[in-house]
Order: sequence, then C-alpha cells, then structure tokens
Amino acid sequence: MAKEIERKFLVADESYRSMAIYKSEIVQGYLSINPDATVRVRINGDKAFITVKSRNVGVVRNEWEYPVDPAEARQMLETCCQSRLIVKTRHIVPAENGLKWEIDEFHGELDGLTIAEIELPEPESAFVIPPFIGEEVTGNPGYYNSVLSAI
Repeated sequence: MAKEIERKFLVADESYRSMAIYKSEIVQGYLSINPDATVRVRINGDKAFITVKSRNVGVVRNEWEYPVDPAEARQMLETCCQSRLIVKTRHIVPAENGLKWEIDEFHGELDGLTIAEIELPEPESAFVIPPFIGEEVTGNPGYYNSVLSAI
C-alpha cells in the first residue's frame, strides 16, 4: 500500500504546454464509486492499471495500484463501468526537487476543463506554484475524477 499525498488546482492558462516534457492519452472508468473507496481502471498509452483508493483524510489517502493486461482493461471499461468514461490528455511538467506537475486536459463532455495535480512526499512539503496554476481545489469532491465521470 502506498500513501498518495496530492494537491489539485485548476489551470489558469495554457503556458504549461511549452513546459511539458511528455504527454499521453488516458481513458479511465470506475468499477466502484462510494464514499469510502473507488476502484478505477485506467489505460495510459500501451499500459493499463487497476487502482483502489481510500477516502481522503486531508491531502492523504491510501492507494493500491496493479498492472493489468490492456485488453482485459478495455473489456472492464466496456462492460463493468458504473458511469461514463473519462478521456483526457496528460501533460507532465517538471517541478522543483524532483517533483512533477500532471496537467489533465479533459475531452468529450468535460472539454474545456483542465486540472493540475502535484504529488508530494509529505503533506507539509513546500513547492513552487507556477504561473499557469489557478484556484486550488484540493479536497473539493466536485473535481474528483470519480465524480466527474458521473456528471
């Protein structure tokens, strides 16, 4: 089990695009969504994972992630999802101290929404907020991917 310590922000402008060192296309769906845990299947390029996440306690939650065969992941997404699929492009932007920003540009019904996340080693870890970062939405359930999939 790993602890996920994450801060989440809206993106104020597209200046992150020129700073991105990598991007990938992601399709994900939720097999289970409840207040205590979510079970997600994600295909990211040619890799796939199933992830279980616990309820947030502040900026921390438990996370278990396991690789799965991409063909099986596609079958799960097609037959087992409780809500619509999330389709997004993820841009990776380097940050200080070996950290990285993950900027998710959503597509389809969520087109126009762009969210940035940074995973931290500790809840109190300091980090520099770049100019493209807007309002913080950490802890706001309306910006959880599981909730966005049900809108």
